[in-house]
Amino acid sequence: MGVLITVLVVFAVAGLVLLAMSLRNVQQYEKGVVFRFGRLLPDIRGPGLRVIRPIGDRMRKVSVQTEVLGIPPQGSITADNVTLTVDAVVYFRVIDPVKALVNVRDYPSAVSQIAQTSLRAVIGRADLDTLLSDRDHINAELKKVMDAPTEEPWGLRIERVEIKDIALPQSMMRSMSKQAEAERERRARVIAADGEFQASQRLSDAAATMADTPGALQLRLLQTVVDVSAEKNSTLVMPFPVEMLRFFEHQSRETDGESIHRSIPRPALPRAAVARERRDNWPTHADSDSDAASEASHAGG
Repeated sequence: MGVLITVLVVFAVAGLVLLAMSLRNVQQYEKGVVFRFGRLLPDIRGPGLRVIRPIGDRMRKVSVQTEVLGIPPQGSITADNVTLTVDAVVYFRVIDPVKALVNVRDYPSAVSQIAQTSLRAVIGRADLDTLLSDRDHINAELKKVMDAPTEEPWGLRIERVEIKDIALPQSMMRSMSKQAEAERERRARVIAADGEFQASQRLSDAAATMADTPGALQLRLLQTVVDVSAEKNSTLVMPFPVEMLRFFEHQSRETDGESIHRSIPRPALPRAAVARERRDNWPTHADSDSDAASEASHAGG
């Protein structure tokens, strides 16, 4: 009787051990892949409490969550021969647990290596301006390059690839800073010139309106006086009409011209020139004879 009880107890314990060995708990974010004596079973076990054979079956659990993998900084040369260091991050997940276990060993490490080589290749085909200004295009190209060797053969889907940081040499950073400063100065000058041009057009339109309506100038003068008086200053500045200033300027120019004309003395001639002038004015003998003959003819007549 005691031996029978011992045997029953042994069988019960063995059964409990075998039951414990045959039960597997699969989480909601996992998939269970069962190998029987090394051969893959076609059925993939879903989440929950699953039963397998205690002898000969082995279950591998694969997480189907999105995994984040950081790419170490990679030194590369761009298409325009600029040396820089770029690091990125990759988001991927398993879509086929069987391929992820059977076709590749340690798929996170494999994804890391492909990401590093793809990052160098894509950066080598892009120039610096595109890399800095159009990161969305670079990220999309990285994802496209990494999808080809990972999705179909390995059962992995690259969901997103993003460049985190771009480290430039100090000399290049100084050159880019100077370029950006020059660009800002150019924009400031263009904006200031555009404002001056628009202001000149408005002033020209206002001047034309005031020229057509003389009363507008007087109203503007009164409005200016009102604006000045609103400041409660002890000194009141009255604008002087520009037309009156032009009138006084014209009169002063005419007066100055006449005074200068009167005050200019006649230049003194040398003695030889004076003697020559007097000699030229004296009558000659021929002239005297012709004058006498003309007088005689008049007298005879």
